[in-house]
Amino acid sequence: MADELSGSAPKFTITPEDANTVTAPVFEGHIGLEFTETKADRVCAKVPISPVLRQAGGIVHGGVYCSIVEIVASWGGLLSLAGAGHVVGVNNSTDFLRSVRDDILLAEALPVFRGRSQQLWRVVITDAGGRECAIGQVRLHNVLYEAG
Repeated sequence: MADELSGSAPKFTITPEDANTVTAPVFEGHIGLEFTETKADRVCAKVPISPVLRQAGGIVHGGVYCSIVEIVASWGGLLSLAGAGHVVGVNNSTDFLRSVRDDILLAEALPVFRGRSQQLWRVVITDAGGRECAIGQVRLHNVLYEAG
């Protein structure tokens, strides 16, 4: 398994449509997240801002950014394992750069490191105009399925 995780990116993918179907009834669906690209080496999604995603001051709640970062990184990590296991987030560090009131948030997750037991993913969230709104990193623990 370690050989599959190092070097070139694994070739395992799921379509964005299938990922959206799976996540529609759970948290991702409830915040309006829609996957636009789902590959083992890049996961992208968009989230239209709705009133329920804003804090009392009218801007997007910081927890929304943290959630988006966690979601797209975790899906990237899962796809990287190519069916050999799943991932568990062990750290999420998200920095907020620009407040947003009404827009569409666009997230892109890229792997920084993929090892046998851990992965590190970097996520950049921009507004529709391409301005960075938040940047995050998620460290994931690989939970590999037992062979046999």
